[in-house]
This record gives sequence, C-alpha cells and structure tokens, in this order.
Amino acid sequence: MRLIITGPPAAGKGSIAPFLAKEYGILPISTGQMFREEIKKQTPLGLKLKVILDRGELVSDNLTNQMVEARLKKEDVKNGFLLDGYPRSINQAEFLDKFLAERNEKLDYVISLYLEEEIIIKRIVGRRICPKCGKLYNIYFTKPKFDEVCDLDGTALIKRSDDTEQIARQRIKIYEKQTAPLIEYYKQKGILISSYSGHKKVEDTFDLIKKQVIADDHNKI
Repeated sequence: MRLIITGPPAAGKGSIAPFLAKEYGILPISTGQMFREEIKKQTPLGLKLKVILDRGELVSDNLTNQMVEARLKKEDVKNGFLLDGYPRSINQAEFLDKFLAERNEKLDYVISLYLEEEIIIKRIVGRRICPKCGKLYNIYFTKPKFDEVCDLDGTALIKRSDDTEQIARQRIKIYEKQTAPLIEYYKQKGILISSYSGHKKVEDTFDLIKKQVIADDHNKI
C-alpha cells in the first residue's frame, strides 16, 4: 500500500499516520521530521531549513523532492509507505508521479484531512512537546496533568519557535494557495479520500478513513 496523508497544518496528519502505518504494515515517512532531524544535527542544510521554517515558509520543491526521492529508494519502503507532509504542491505531486511510474509503482490512496481554521490555530498555538520522549500535548485540548510538565517522565515541555498565531495563519494561507489544489488533482485521479479531523478521538477519524478505504476497495472488485 502506498499512501499520502495531506491537509492543513495541525489537521492531525501526524496523529493519524501511526494508525494507518500499523493497519497496512507500511513505513510512515514525515518530511517535517526529516527537516527537524537536519536542524537538530545543525548541518548546513539544517541551518538553512531552520530559517525557512521559522518564517512559516515552505521548503523549495527542488530540495524537498531530492530528500524524498533519496528516502523512497531505500530498501525499507519496498512494501509500501505513508507520506506525511509531501507532496505540498502540484509540482511535487507531478515529480512523485513520475518517480513512481519509472519504478512501475503508483499511489493507492491520498487521504485529505480538513477542519475549521480556528481549531487549527488553537492546535498550533497550544501545542507543547516533551523534548525527551516526544509526547505531544495541547494546553486547550490535551493538557498534561501538571502545567508544562510531561506526564510520562516529568520533563519540562517546550513550544516550537514557529508555533505562533502569526506564523500559523501564514501557514494556512500558504496551504490554501499551494497545497489545497492537490485535493482536486488527486480527486481527478480517483484516489482521494476526504475526512473531517476535528473529532476528540484520533481513533474516530481513523475508523472513518478505514471504512472509506474498505468501501472503495469493494467497489473496485
């Protein structure tokens, strides 16, 4: 199974991805995580990426395509993958289509998440992360038991430098301009699955997605 999960920032892509990966036995690949790993290592590329992301801007198509192409050539994705955060533009989507076609492969489904803008803003501004274990919290929706401290290991939570309302609204505008057109692009290919992601439980969103996949697979028989 080869999947893409897309949607506006903080739509829940990273939360749904592990459920999809486990269900279909495929590897989740997050371009955002790839970027953050480069930034953490403070490589020349990482320093460049930090400036771009701190401004709320998107990394160039050329650079992102190169990183994704190199990742998809590795042996651990031969049985499938779930791309999270890529493609983010029509140019990236066309690059991916060409890359897969050259390998006699194709996408099975593109899962598009959506929810209200004000919920997106709260998810971004209220997001907190444990730097030790990586657990995510939100001061509006999923508070830790004690303020700003991880429930699992007691580590002080941190807030990403780009998790501000100004940058959040800028990222939403960029999404609407550059990434939202992918919805129609993949709808025309007949592989788009859309799902509301504002449910309180991630499992509810996942169940709705799974039902749509099962129904579509049945219709193709």
